[in-house]
Amino acid sequence: MKNAIHFGAGNIGRGFIGLLLEQSGYHVVFADVNQVLIDAIQKEKEYTVFIKDSECESIRVCNISAFHSNSDDLTAQFIGAGIVTTSVGFSVLPYLAPAIAKGIRARMQANVTEPLNFFACENGIKGTEYLKEAVLKQLDENEAAYVQQYCGFANCTVDRIVPPVKSDKPLDVVVERFCEWKADQLAVKGDLPKIEGLIFTDKLQSYVERKLLTLNAGHAITAYLGAIKGHTTILESIQDPMIQPIVKGAMEESGAALIAKH
Repeated sequence: MKNAIHFGAGNIGRGFIGLLLEQSGYHVVFADVNQVLIDAIQKEKEYTVFIKDSECESIRVCNISAFHSNSDDLTAQFIGAGIVTTSVGFSVLPYLAPAIAKGIRARMQANVTEPLNFFACENGIKGTEYLKEAVLKQLDENEAAYVQQYCGFANCTVDRIVPPVKSDKPLDVVVERFCEWKADQLAVKGDLPKIEGLIFTDKLQSYVERKLLTLNAGHAITAYLGAIKGHTTILESIQDPMIQPIVKGAMEESGAALIAKH
């Protein structure tokens, strides 16, 4: 069984990417700097993801472990890893570079030649490229050459709402059913990994623009018009018979433009 290392053991990490990796047969190694969270994962060794929608569902996640991001224990996990993902926040990515560089050195010293692919699952554009640039700054010429040969850094776009809901068990997470994870297949080294919910594409930019100009724009217009009319939630706003047609029309118009472009 391959390990998947995921940086960021927060609600998004556990409720979105970690869940999909575990469902795909990976042992998920969470890496974080929050020792309380790390200890909780190591003690409980499981958590539940509650999907809240018109039809609800609960999914138990149990093939997991956790280590501090700067620990030698995490470095050792890189040797047998098949994939590395993140959900730490775009601005935090450079701070992961030293730990990732140590892991890459460990693979190199162990003569591992199987591909290792990285996916920065952040709310930002070209996050994985940004991560790669930071990692390469930590490596010498030989190590950088190893990365270019055996490590793939694939940009991606992700979407899933993980609301801040308190639970009796701190590790449990509540999520919406809808989720989307698309990645640039052209940047992957070796075979495309088979991960539940991950769709590879050679036209990633089209999906990035769709998220910004259709999905995000729809939410923004709903919020702005709702605020002007005194609504307090997105639900109240989108149910307003004056607002809904405007939002729908704007989303359809941006969609038509993106279809024509791509």
